[in-house]
Amino acid sequence: DLKKNYTKEDFFVSESNNRAFKVINDNKIQHIIIKGPKKSGKTHLGLLWKKNNNAISYDYNNYHYILKNKNNIFIDDFLINLNEEYFFHIINHSYNYDLKILICVENNFSNYEYKIHDFSSRLKTFNIIEIFDPDDHLLNNLLLKLLYDKQIIIKSHEIFSYISKRINRTYLDVFEFVEKIDKLSLEKKRQLTIPLIKE
Repeated sequence: DLKKNYTKEDFFVSESNNRAFKVINDNKIQHIIIKGPKKSGKTHLGLLWKKNNNAISYDYNNYHYILKNKNNIFIDDFLINLNEEYFFHIINHSYNYDLKILICVENNFSNYEYKIHDFSSRLKTFNIIEIFDPDDHLLNNLLLKLLYDKQIIIKSHEIFSYISKRINRTYLDVFEFVEKIDKLSLEKKRQLTIPLIKE
């Protein structure tokens, strides 16, 4: 699971995600929910936590294995994978055997209407940690990393400043912007310039 780019060194820590980063490195906290916007690094943190805690990742096919064993558990994309009955039993299993569990979820999970009341109550006992929209420091680092991963070199501070001042302040917008620039630069076979960005 811990692929390249999912290392501790590749995770940029700033005011937006500092608390979440501290929590996944705190061995005393048993039950954690990390919530945040799309592309905010939840999975990255979850995989670091998984490695540090010798945990296994939940998927629909290993539910019975999880209940028969005593492993710490990582659940990613909580609402997408949601099976309330399965998760209720997994959470109870973690409480019964003093296991750790980390859940990653998008911000809208608080408004979700659960069918099993006891399941909803169990979730409220978790430490809920929020990742916020990126501050300037994080946004600039994320932008640089994504451009570097696409082998797009910005040779001018003026160009980078032009981009960072105009891009929407969300993780998803940064990812989508880099994808568009990558596609455009490949199509046009040109270096990244302000006129090209304006296209």
